[in-house]
Amino acid sequence: MTGDFQTERLVYLTVLGTVLISYFLLSQRVNISTMLRHLILWGLIITGVAAAYGLVMQTGTFSTHLQQTTGEAVELQRARDGHFHLEAEVTGPEGGEPQRIRFIVDTGATELVLSRADAERLGYRMEDLAFLGTARTANGLVRTALVRLASVRVGEREDRGVRALVNAGELEVSLLGMGYLDRFARIEMTRDRLRLEY
Repeated sequence: MTGDFQTERLVYLTVLGTVLISYFLLSQRVNISTMLRHLILWGLIITGVAAAYGLVMQTGTFSTHLQQTTGEAVELQRARDGHFHLEAEVTGPEGGEPQRIRFIVDTGATELVLSRADAERLGYRMEDLAFLGTARTANGLVRTALVRLASVRVGEREDRGVRALVNAGELEVSLLGMGYLDRFARIEMTRDRLRLEY
């Protein structure tokens, strides 16, 4: 899945690059009839816009259509990167402002894990956290700090006093591990869909 993602991105970049170079070369030519030259240039502009739009959509980090909420469940569609992404409304320390945080659903993770960037958005100061724990990741051991989130809201479900870890490493996206997923009544996964029932 990741290979297809990279191939698509390369195709979009190649098309866009070809269009830009061709546009520059044709715009400098003076020996082509004006009408033909303008037709070709407009065709290149349209193709370039389409390629740029496809690249933006293809590299977007999260699309809201991948997450649907009903009265009894949240349903996720597998993203192009092969993962299930979930957005939740999270409040960090008591009295803080709720923030929309994007997670990767990771059944291999024990806890809900926040990236440094997301933890800071929620109001945690890295210098005030005690990074006393460790976690094993694909990049080796990283230090972690235990925090309590005032609330986590996913669809119609809201949990308070949620245990979470702040990752001291270079984690790009926060992880929704089994420590939080176990709160759901039922978890059902098919090839391309994940359903979390309240």
